Amino acid sequence: MGECLDESLESWPSDVTPSQDNRRSSKYIHDNIHGNIHVDKLSLKYIDTEQFQRLRDLKQLGFTHLVYPGALHSRFEHSLGVYWLAGESVRYLQSYQGSELNIDRFDAQTVKLAGLLHDVGHGPFSHLFEREFLPQVLKGSKWCHEQMSERMVDYITDEHCIDIDPGILKSVKEMILASSEFTVKSAKEKCFLYDIVANGRNGIDVDKFDYIGRDCRACGIGCNFEFQRLMEGMRVMGDEICYRAKEYLTVHKLFSMRADLYRTVYTHAKVKAVELMFVDALVKANDYLQISSSIHDPAEYWKLDDTILKTIEVAPNPELKESRDLILRIRRRDLYQFCNEYAVPKDKVEHFKDVTPQDIVCSQKASGVTLREEDIAVSNVKIDLTRGKDNPLESIHFFKDYESEDKFCIPDERVSHLLPASFQDKIVRVYSKKPELVEAVSEAFVNFQLRMYGIKTQVHETPDKKKRRR
Repeated sequence: MGECLDESLESWPSDVTPSQDNRRSSKYIHDNIHGNIHVDKLSLKYIDTEQFQRLRDLKQLGFTHLVYPGALHSRFEHSLGVYWLAGESVRYLQSYQGSELNIDRFDAQTVKLAGLLHDVGHGPFSHLFEREFLPQVLKGSKWCHEQMSERMVDYITDEHCIDIDPGILKSVKEMILASSEFTVKSAKEKCFLYDIVANGRNGIDVDKFDYIGRDCRACGIGCNFEFQRLMEGMRVMGDEICYRAKEYLTVHKLFSMRADLYRTVYTHAKVKAVELMFVDALVKANDYLQISSSIHDPAEYWKLDDTILKTIEVAPNPELKESRDLILRIRRRDLYQFCNEYAVPKDKVEHFKDVTPQDIVCSQKASGVTLREEDIAVSNVKIDLTRGKDNPLESIHFFKDYESEDKFCIPDERVSHLLPASFQDKIVRVYSKKPELVEAVSEAFVNFQLRMYGIKTQVHETPDKKKRRR
C-alpha cells in the first residue's frame, strides 16, 4: 500500500523520503490558478477513469456563461484545485506542528483524495439538478450530490479494482460528507483534518478557496480575498483549525466575497431566467428520458452530464417537442421575461415562506387578461454567509500569536461597526413566461407585495418597453 501514498511532501521524515520510482509514476498538471499541480500515483488511478473524466463535461457555473462568456471552466479543474489546496493545507500544518499533531502520509493522502473526489457526484449544470429539478419530479426527495459522491467513490474503487487502504477510503467518504446534513457524527481522531475540504464547523475550507478565486477569474471579477494568508497562518488548537486574530477581516472577506458572487454571478437575474427555462425543459422530458431514475444507480448516473441539453435539442421524438422548443428559445435569447424583484424585509426573513406562482395569480385584480400559474415563474433566492441568519465568524476561533496557548472568538463590535448587522438576504424574483403577459404579471406582483407588506418593496419599476411588448 505504501507505494500508492503521496510522496510530494518534502518535510516528511527521512525514513519516508520518496523514491525515484514513485516520482516517475506521478504527474504534474499545469493549472491556470495554482500553477503546477503534482498528482500522486493513487490519485491518478481515480483521475484516469471515465467517471472522474465526466467532470470535464460539467460546467462549474452551469448557465452562467450565457451572461459571463468566460465562465466555461468545469468541475474537473476545480476538483484538481481542491486536491492541490488540500495537500498544501496538510503540508503547512505538518511543517509547523508535525510532531505535535502526528500527521502522517496516510492523513495527507486521505485529505487530498477527499478534495479530488468531493464533486464526483454532481449533476448537470451545477446545483440546478439537485436544487431545482429533482424537487419538482421527486417530491420530498432529500437527495444531494455529496451522498452521490460518497457512493461514486465506492463505485469507482470497485469498478476499477483500485487498491486502497479501507481506512483511507472510509475517511475520504466521511470528509466528503463533513459539511452536509448527512455528516457522520461518530468520534474521530484528528478531527481538524475533516474541516479542510468541506468544513461543517465554520465554513472555512479549501473548496471555497478554489472556487472563489477560479470563478472570479473566469467572470472577470476582482477578488480581494487572499486564501494564502489564511493557509499560511493557520494553527491547530484543541483539535480545531484556528487563525491569527489579525486575519479577522481576511476571514470576513472570504464570506463577503462568496455572498457577492452569489448576488452578481450565481443568481444573476438573466442566469436564473435561463435556469428556470431549462428546468422546465428537463421536467417535461423526464418521463420520456427517465432522467431522475439515474440518481439511484452510480453505474447509470455517471453517464449523465451537461450534454443532456444537446440530447434533448437534437432528438426527433415528438415526446420531447416541448422541451426542444424551450431550449430553442434559450438559444435565441427569447427568455422568460424578468418582471421585478424585491428583497424580503429584514424582520420577515426568518419566517419567510417561498412565494409561488399561485400567490401571484391570486393577487391579480380584474383586468382584460387572466393569468394562470403556468404563465409565471418565481425564483426565491437565498444569499447568506454560509450559516443562514447566524454570523459564521462566531464559530471561528482565533489566537493572538504563535506563542499563545489560548483560542478565542472575536465579537463584531471589537473589530468594526461597519460589518453587517444581518447575515442573510432573501430575494423574490418574478418572471413572465410569455412576453405579452409582462404587464399583467408585474401588476399582480405589485398587488402581492401590497397585500403582504402594505407597501411596494421592489426597488425599480418594470420597464415600460417590456410592458408594451406584445
